[in-house]
Amino acid sequence: MSGHSKWNNIKRKKEKTDAQRAKIFTKIGRQISVAVKEAGADPAVNNKLKELILKAKSNNVPNDNISRIIKKAAGEGGKNDYEEIIYEGYGPSGVDIIVETLTNNRNRTAGDLRHYFDKFGGNLGQTGCVSFLFESKGVIEILLDDLINKDKLLEDSLALDIEDIEILDDIAIVYTEPKNLSEITSSLEKLNYKINSSEINKIPNTYVNISDPDVLLKLERLLDMLEDNDDVQNVWNNLFEE
Repeated sequence: MSGHSKWNNIKRKKEKTDAQRAKIFTKIGRQISVAVKEAGADPAVNNKLKELILKAKSNNVPNDNISRIIKKAAGEGGKNDYEEIIYEGYGPSGVDIIVETLTNNRNRTAGDLRHYFDKFGGNLGQTGCVSFLFESKGVIEILLDDLINKDKLLEDSLALDIEDIEILDDIAIVYTEPKNLSEITSSLEKLNYKINSSEINKIPNTYVNISDPDVLLKLERLLDMLEDNDDVQNVWNNLFEE
């Protein structure tokens, strides 16, 4: 593909997970619990659960922990304690930010997020203020090694209903329509490719360049605060990163 790599916008989140493993475990556990209550404990028929199990494994969540969360959620029954709320806003220098949350107290979550944005030179906006500048895409990470023929991987991927593919040194990133994510993931698994993760991401249509190191530092601190919040599940932005 040409132009700016979409992978760069996703990569920062991946890098942060290693430094915050315990918090990531908690967040993924919350997502798994909600998915089980919404569509059952069988990943064979619950595509969202299947994707979250892959996400958990890619973040080194032990299999026993995953099984325990699923069993607990299936045994509890009843309605979800959490609701999904999407917040949108602007960081320093007008960087567009989308924050996906799962919360059992929307007043607490909204107050926390508004405080973070205000503290670091941004502001929380109205619903829809930046989301139109992003596209929802299925993103599949395939682990590469010396045994994988990259030309064959490209051929196999293009034979499926994918939108794009980036083949890097040790990982390939396949982009799909969200509705096709589960089916294409399964097809790649059947071709014996090792799937590291499979999930929906928000990909910016345009990017913002920031050269001022002080502004970049403010943005980094804002993103760190957002990602450290227990209610926040995902954070996307349109900062141009090399």
